[in-house]
Amino acid sequence: MVGSRLAGIQIKCWTVFCLGLLACAAPRAASAADCPGHPDAIGTSRTLVVDPREHPRIGAMQYPQTLPLRDHEVVLTFDDGPLPRNSNQVLQILADQCVKATFFIIGQQALASPEGVRKYVAAGHSIGSHSQHHPLTFNKMSAEQAKQEIDAGIASTTAALSDPAQLAPFFRIPGLLRAEPVEEYVASQGLQLWSADFLADDWRHISPSRVYDLAIKRIEARGKGILLLHDIQARTVAALPKILHELKARGYHIVHVVPATPQQPATPTEPEQWLSHPSSAAVAALNWPKVPNFVFAEAAALPAPALSDFDSPDGTLLLSAEPFDRAKRHGVPVPREAPWPRAVALPPENTVATLPVPAASLFALPDKAAALLQPPAPGSHHAEQTAPAAHAMEGEARSSAASGAVKVTSPAREATTDRTAGSRTRIGHGARRTRHFAHGARHSVRVASLKKR
Repeated sequence: MVGSRLAGIQIKCWTVFCLGLLACAAPRAASAADCPGHPDAIGTSRTLVVDPREHPRIGAMQYPQTLPLRDHEVVLTFDDGPLPRNSNQVLQILADQCVKATFFIIGQQALASPEGVRKYVAAGHSIGSHSQHHPLTFNKMSAEQAKQEIDAGIASTTAALSDPAQLAPFFRIPGLLRAEPVEEYVASQGLQLWSADFLADDWRHISPSRVYDLAIKRIEARGKGILLLHDIQARTVAALPKILHELKARGYHIVHVVPATPQQPATPTEPEQWLSHPSSAAVAALNWPKVPNFVFAEAAALPAPALSDFDSPDGTLLLSAEPFDRAKRHGVPVPREAPWPRAVALPPENTVATLPVPAASLFALPDKAAALLQPPAPGSHHAEQTAPAAHAMEGEARSSAASGAVKVTSPAREATTDRTAGSRTRIGHGARRTRHFAHGARHSVRVASLKKR
């Protein structure tokens, strides 16, 4: 019992120790809590480590790839420094807000103010190069001219540093005036070419309020990205505190970008995250749940079948799907009976129908019901109609003779014809009355029979 508790304590201690090492190795972001005296500071939410060789060109304004930022994340970049009069104020504003940024240095400015370059590094910011003289003709330069301008800017900036490794392999073309020879040379030197995702136009002759308006409007339009500013401009110094305050109020976060090193590998990302203008399918892929990478303690392989498992009785490999037994008959392998089920023959007696035969008494009917179902005798219906008609004819004849309706004033043939025609007419009326009476009688008999049943 005690041993198990000690083992559990050791595991917990080892876990805490490992987490501590990871925390020390990982880049530490400056949160708002690290800014004493500035409770409203926006801080730096996280540090993004990038590999310049894997993603040599970034910036949605000019390239199909940009930094893999999450929604409402902003990277601050400043060009053209150092200029102590304004750059020092920008550094103080960023320090008060615990914000880390990236500065692109002009070689001549580094030579004129090497102390300013070292201040960038001392404050924990990333610094890249921005050419030697900031010419706005990079889009017209030859490859050799671009090479001289880029190399000279890097050399001047490195000379101001105590450690050349403090210069990040980041480069931005002055005026963003790109050209293919420039891009190829930058990539050949292992530099990451930075464009931008949106501007604030702070190099123009506009007011600080206009700089603030453009920065917030363009950030909101895209939702995340790289903001390009200039730390040498007084209007930028005036607008920067308000920009940072508004970004925090709108729920934005500041991200610091640093280059990958052997001791600090690149932040794991997905290819879709680097797309400047991702398609709907890429956006959907980013929202799909990630499949975790499982680490198995034991990865034992299943035993593979040996070739001998497939040998035939005579030692040759079977190429046919037909199985054989080990036994042979007259030197020929005997086919083995297939393993599937056989049809079972049923006994013939089970197939004979043995249903019971119904008795004749089941179909017997009562006498009265049977009489109703019997058809009438031939001629009976005619007799029922003829007898009353004959009596009626005789009565009519007698009545006519008594009343003298028949006049015997003509020969006997005419009298006979007269009497015959009158008799036919009266016999027809009498016959109809007789049929109606007979039908009513039959209906009464059926009703009486049904009531008795």
